[in-house]
Amino acid sequence: MKAPVRVAVTGAAGQISYSLLFRIAAGEMLGKDQPIILQLLEISPALEVLQGTVMEIEDCAFPLVAEIIQTDDPDIAFKNAQFCILVGARPRGPGMERNDLLEANAQIFSLQGKAINDNADPDVKVLVVGNPANTNALIAYRNAPDLKPRQFTAMTRLDHNRAIAQLAQKTGCHNSDVSNLIIWGNHSATQYPDIHHCMVAGRAAVDLVESSWVLETFIPTVQQRGAAIIKARGLSSAASAANAVIEHMRDWVNGTNGEMVSMGIYSDGCYGVEEGLIFSFPVICKDESYSVVLGLSINELSQDLIKRTEAELKEEKEGVSALLP
Repeated sequence: MKAPVRVAVTGAAGQISYSLLFRIAAGEMLGKDQPIILQLLEISPALEVLQGTVMEIEDCAFPLVAEIIQTDDPDIAFKNAQFCILVGARPRGPGMERNDLLEANAQIFSLQGKAINDNADPDVKVLVVGNPANTNALIAYRNAPDLKPRQFTAMTRLDHNRAIAQLAQKTGCHNSDVSNLIIWGNHSATQYPDIHHCMVAGRAAVDLVESSWVLETFIPTVQQRGAAIIKARGLSSAASAANAVIEHMRDWVNGTNGEMVSMGIYSDGCYGVEEGLIFSFPVICKDESYSVVLGLSINELSQDLIKRTEAELKEEKEGVSALLP
């Protein structure tokens, strides 16, 4: 049996984590042969709710769960963690402006970035799920000077999966027939789901759908899918978000077998995107790392849409600049 690895999850009593923790415990993220220690972080008022979730995990008697730690102290939660999944974030309250939300989360993710820097495994892999995910990831890495920025990622896999599902439905194909779809930019309503390099059952996606459908239906549907789910359910996406976490981390660790996926990562300036932003790019994962797929042709429409989502991320960065080291 392998030695256990430590997986830290924040916001551990919340809806997404409730859909996530049992799947991690069952080995769906890191493998059916990889024991884990769950290190669960919550704010003090939610610790009793977290206790209920932990009791349920215990009652599953998962063979892979070696230990469960519950705490409201980030230093304890991130101690020697090899994987940190930052789900918890401040939701927008009534009358709250966007900048207020950015600042509130900047304080949370500054503290968590520092705690990860000071306590986690030096090779830790960090995934930020809590919104605004891209800028929260930027804040976290800026507060972790001893770690590499590329160790911090933001989740756009949910958007990636949403786009695949929409395209598969439109073309009458299966989700697994869709490959090389790209999400560019921010995990927000400015993201750009790009099908120009996408294949569906061996055929170019652009040859299978009308450009008017892409612009008027596909892109807005993917961009606004989260809001549509809230309107329908009265609650935000939880199970689908948890599924995307599993896939993001599993691919980062195990590789994508040459397939292209979307990850929010540190921009090194490729494709003309400002260096230092956390931006969703097409990547291939291999050997517990990832690399951007370079050299893709970008048409004028795509350039415009990439610039639009980049502008939003630059604006968000500016909004928290006073809080960045």
